[in-house]
Amino acid sequence: MMTQPRAAIILAAGLGTRMKSGLPKCMHQVGGRPMLEWSIDLARQVGAESIVTVYGQQSPQIGALGEANGTATALQDPPLGTGHAVQSAQDAMSGFGGNAIVLYGDTPLITAATVEKVFTALEDGASVAVLGFSPDDPAAYGRLVVKDGLLDRIVEFKDASEEERAIGFVNSGVLAAPAPLLFELLGEVTNDNANGEYYLTDVVGLARARGLKAVAVEGDAAEVLGVNSRVDLAEAEASWQRRRRDELMRDGVTMTAPETVFVAHDTQIGPDVILEPNVVFGPGVTVESGAHIHAFSHLEGCVVHGGAVIGPYARLRPGADIGEGAKIGNFVEVKKSTFGKGAKANHLAYIGDATVGSKANIGAGTITCNYDGFGKHQTHIGEGAFIGSNSSLVAPVSIGKGAYTGSGGVVTDNVPDDALALGRAKQVNKEGWAARFRAAMEKRKSES
Repeated sequence: MMTQPRAAIILAAGLGTRMKSGLPKCMHQVGGRPMLEWSIDLARQVGAESIVTVYGQQSPQIGALGEANGTATALQDPPLGTGHAVQSAQDAMSGFGGNAIVLYGDTPLITAATVEKVFTALEDGASVAVLGFSPDDPAAYGRLVVKDGLLDRIVEFKDASEEERAIGFVNSGVLAAPAPLLFELLGEVTNDNANGEYYLTDVVGLARARGLKAVAVEGDAAEVLGVNSRVDLAEAEASWQRRRRDELMRDGVTMTAPETVFVAHDTQIGPDVILEPNVVFGPGVTVESGAHIHAFSHLEGCVVHGGAVIGPYARLRPGADIGEGAKIGNFVEVKKSTFGKGAKANHLAYIGDATVGSKANIGAGTITCNYDGFGKHQTHIGEGAFIGSNSSLVAPVSIGKGAYTGSGGVVTDNVPDDALALGRAKQVNKEGWAARFRAAMEKRKSES
């Protein structure tokens, strides 16, 4: 049970030069979502009532993204280390007397359960709590020096002795303390170190010098992966995808080749959904129970209702709403259109800005001509209508309930209920024309 108000300071001012990108590092995405938003959401999951995003002078987009997500913002300029970054948030935290945790905009995989362990350590009597982990290769991480069960100090790798470098328990960077104490200790931090920076980690030694209790909480190394390069970004994406796929399968989703299915941060899939290989979900997708998504389909910003069948090789774009038991078949693209219960577009069609009534059938090669170069227009297809193959429906147009359109037609006017629309020119056969044409071509070839 939370006993103190909570706040989060999210450090996102780093340039991310190893990303080799014009986009600020924390705006790169995992699961179809900027990494910074994962940290903001994490802070909200653990009940942070105050959230501050710290950004740099060269990455104003980070500040704007923080504001767009409802956080306060603080500018760190110039960048003088992690301790200085946290100090930059002091004005934005003015008046807050609860516990504050320092998170990072480039660690998208940390779970709420892990952060709860850090806050619990404070609520159990620690003055400072640090999240540590034990990686296979400690590399250049700061070492956590633990004595008699208490955290004595954190030593940055560059400043560590050989004995300290042999320690396998390392610092994730996540640190929590009562906010007034945190800023008080930061005021005592100096830059007397190998990098000439103000280290957040120094608050541990300062707290211990006062006789205060500091502890280290161990987390999963896979969770605290920090993203510093495109390689790290790919690893974070793969790790998150594995975690989310496992959750979905435990909740009753069938995946015949789970390693080939990719979901987004907000993908919602009901039980008894079947996902075949190489299905990709962009943001904003809901798939209800009993639907079947065939291989090589791409879905984004859409709803698939129970029992519907999608693909293979189908594309559902934003605004697609596929009704119960409906079928969107191979090489069919649907955009901003609603399909009623049992409606079908089995193959080779484009349906955009349309409503398709229940049990309507869309023939192969059908397109809705929805764009005139300036605006989009609506096509309405009634219940039980039958659209012949290779039809072009020039919007705005309505096809009545139970109506038919002849194959190969261009439909420009509304079609009444139960009518047949023939929108093609009358066929004319010219007897002997093909033979005369071939003879003429052969003669021209021989004379050349």
